Amino acid sequence: MKSPMPAETASALIDGKIEGLGDWRGKMLAKVREVIHAADPEIVEEWKWRGTPVWSHGGIVCTGETYKQVVKMTFAKGAALPDPSGLFNSSLEGNVRRAIDLHEGEKLDEVALKTLIRAAVELNLAGKSKPKPRSVRRKKAE
Repeated sequence: MKSPMPAETASALIDGKIEGLGDWRGKMLAKVREVIHAADPEIVEEWKWRGTPVWSHGGIVCTGETYKQVVKMTFAKGAALPDPSGLFNSSLEGNVRRAIDLHEGEKLDEVALKTLIRAAVELNLAGKSKPKPRSVRRKKAE
């Protein structure tokens, strides 16, 4: 099994991606990153799947993908998160993930996004603290 990339290396790769985009997408990804870290200073940056920024705390919180027309934040367990502000606007049909597509010129609702990130971290950490059910062996009746 491959060992995870050190956070410093992942952060440097994310820096490079933001710089390399050189347009509104780089600025939006940088802003998203800033909000993520403001919401949870303990979040860890990772670089997965050949070039996708990933933010984790107790498991994957969200990814930051960039496409021609959109910066997409995909929340690994988004379907289980409350979204009273209606930030989720993509991947709504799935049972697990939810995403936020951010377009050029859109204003980021930082307060709502911080709330969503904190809820995702809380969900991850709640899942980690549950003891795993022990399997019980039953004796066969003879």
